[in-house]
Amino acid sequence: MSATDPLAPVLAALSHGCGGTSDYDLNPEITLPPGRRLRPAGVLVPVVYRGSEARVILTKRSSALKHHPGQIAFPGGKQDAADVDIRATALREAHEEIGLSPDTVDILGNLPRHETVTGFDVTPVLARIHAPFIPRPDHGEVAEVFDVPLSHLMDPGRYRVEKRRWQGVWRRYYAVPFGPYYIWGATARILRMMAAMAGRS
Repeated sequence: MSATDPLAPVLAALSHGCGGTSDYDLNPEITLPPGRRLRPAGVLVPVVYRGSEARVILTKRSSALKHHPGQIAFPGGKQDAADVDIRATALREAHEEIGLSPDTVDILGNLPRHETVTGFDVTPVLARIHAPFIPRPDHGEVAEVFDVPLSHLMDPGRYRVEKRRWQGVWRRYYAVPFGPYYIWGATARILRMMAAMAGRS
């Protein structure tokens, strides 16, 4: 394991195998319907280097969107029939949403899958950007592209459990605020899982 690669602990944990996560992890009292069918989706977890600092690129979704307006998210979306695999989904969506060329991305591995309350089976694809990147957001979907220090996101002490009412019941979730950005829900759960992986390696 390289002492200079901040992603090395996550990659080491990934090589040992890790279980998936769910929006229901903090809500064990919720009974999931048997035989439920989840829709496959892929998101890219892109890591870019600003000097010697590793940072994770995130988006703020457009407030005009029907689903999850204004929320912080990874670039990504549901798998299309034309996508050869879930990695292709994540790369395609990142190109469409933030203008990230697949040619500038090194795929490092698939992180454990995450089930959302909205019925998606999300595969986070961890990647490193190896060329200069200037975001070109699709303003129909993305209001803003920003990045957060990986060190902030890999610190379990930055995370807190909060709750809000959803479909008439209280639901607990992880949040990891950064400056003006309120990172929560599935995005924070995936990042919290990465922090846990780094701690186990």
